[in-house]
Amino acid sequence: MGMTDVLIVGAGPTGLVLACDLARRGAAVRVVDRSPAPPRTSRAKGPNPRSLEILDALGVAEEVLAAGSAPLPMLKYRDRRPVAEADPWADSAPSADARYGRGWLIAQWRLEGILRDRLAGYGVRVEPGREVVGLAQGRNEDRSGSGSDGDYGGHGAYGGHVDVTYADGPAGRARYVVGCDGAHSSVRKLLGIPFEGTTAEDQVMVCGDVDLADGVLDRTRWHQWFDEDGAVMLCPIPGTRTGWWFQAGPERDGRGRPLAPTADGFRRLLAHHTALPGRALTRAELLSTYRVNVRMADRFRAGRVLLAGDAAHVHAIAGGLGMNTGIQDAFNLGWKLGLVLAGHADAELLDTYEEERLPVAARTLDLTSERLRATLEAIRRPGGGLDAAITPDTTGLGVGYRWSSLAAGGRAQEAGEPGPRAGDRAPDAPCADATTGERTRLHRVFAGPGTTVLGFGPGSAAVLRETANAYGGDAGVRVCRVYAAHEDRAGAEPGAVVDDAGHVAAAYGTGASGDPAAGTVVVVRPDHHVGVLTPADDARSVREYLRRLHGTGRSAERSPGMVDAAR
Repeated sequence: MGMTDVLIVGAGPTGLVLACDLARRGAAVRVVDRSPAPPRTSRAKGPNPRSLEILDALGVAEEVLAAGSAPLPMLKYRDRRPVAEADPWADSAPSADARYGRGWLIAQWRLEGILRDRLAGYGVRVEPGREVVGLAQGRNEDRSGSGSDGDYGGHGAYGGHVDVTYADGPAGRARYVVGCDGAHSSVRKLLGIPFEGTTAEDQVMVCGDVDLADGVLDRTRWHQWFDEDGAVMLCPIPGTRTGWWFQAGPERDGRGRPLAPTADGFRRLLAHHTALPGRALTRAELLSTYRVNVRMADRFRAGRVLLAGDAAHVHAIAGGLGMNTGIQDAFNLGWKLGLVLAGHADAELLDTYEEERLPVAARTLDLTSERLRATLEAIRRPGGGLDAAITPDTTGLGVGYRWSSLAAGGRAQEAGEPGPRAGDRAPDAPCADATTGERTRLHRVFAGPGTTVLGFGPGSAAVLRETANAYGGDAGVRVCRVYAAHEDRAGAEPGAVVDDAGHVAAAYGTGASGDPAAGTVVVVRPDHHVGVLTPADDARSVREYLRRLHGTGRSAERSPGMVDAAR
């Protein structure tokens, strides 16, 4: 039985992002999905700004932008007549520290296709029709379950693999398994992890992809009819001529119970709420019923099995955060699995995935429920619509992990100091290559699967030199000296950048010191969050942080089996 490094169960956006991230790190990955063919689902309408940054890091953002469209203004109707228009993205623009000012519209099946193509470039193909029905974590005979959560404790409680049984075909074995298999996750059920929360049986929506006769509705708007007895929402699907996303309040039977969606039902809803005849709807597929589910797993890790995306948390659709939260789970987990598999980091690093993402999921449940309440309130009045769900919170750019044990290094910043804190998203900023003068951006410097150590000011030179000497042969850590416009950069190393317009110093709060010899060092994690931000004379914090993630570097080559726990 061949061993794979990571078996990913579920080939939606979460599983595919995780697979791409691991494959580019050289991990052996398998992706299985119980569907016999790639599902063409009709839920997520596209990535938010933070997810676009992640897709950019994986090298597919340009393709996603080309295949989709900018978010559309919303035209709202009451009693079949247009009553208001709103563009919640009108004031959103790219800024120096965030390249993507707004999310993007793209069909979920189109995004999945782009990610599958990227994955195929690494030689990995999704294996369809493979349903996981059993998981067994191999015991280590010589170790008792000493982990923090009983039997499924830390890496010591179980041996080095998980045996996987499928509904048919040969069994498999993996070092780690990640359940990205949605709200009804088999992996979560096999682990016996509770999925606590509520399902609002009365908050129901029917959805589908439909074709409307050419020209019957303006494709530059997201149309929303909200009446006292129901609603219909139609948003054009980018890249199609006549395709629309259809969402509506369901038809109900005589006792008020929601009816299952059908093409004829959609035609009746269309005729009832809009000025269009039912026959304008020429095709309807991917029909589904959506109920507001607010549920969360009470843990995201059991030994060598982890949960991500909807398998770990589901919430109200308001604000469009479902797929985005999953993509961001995957980007948090990928580099941690990669460093553990390579033998650089202790397996306890994987505990920080739940430590960081579980509170984010809990907050997302609250945020989306609040946005749903605001939206349901708004649509009771003529002119109210889905724009009530869009707030700065829904960009994902403000999500950070200040509480994390991975945000503990370096000196604490004083309140009111400019710049990010440890755990925050590392800001982007335009700059120039110090040797060629070419325009670039910090997020381009961070791209690729490694950790980046930024040095500001002459005082940072020693730490950067020490880091380059320790990890220089290891692509997992790179150093980047950031020169101010006035600094002499005669001896600039390749990869250094010039902060010619001051955007980098402004973003990181490093321009405040009056001491010309002083400096600042910022360690940026592989998922583009700040690990350490500290004065350049605090080399110890930088050294300890890098050792925790990357081992001791070249100074003490170790085999993966001999991981010394750097705590």
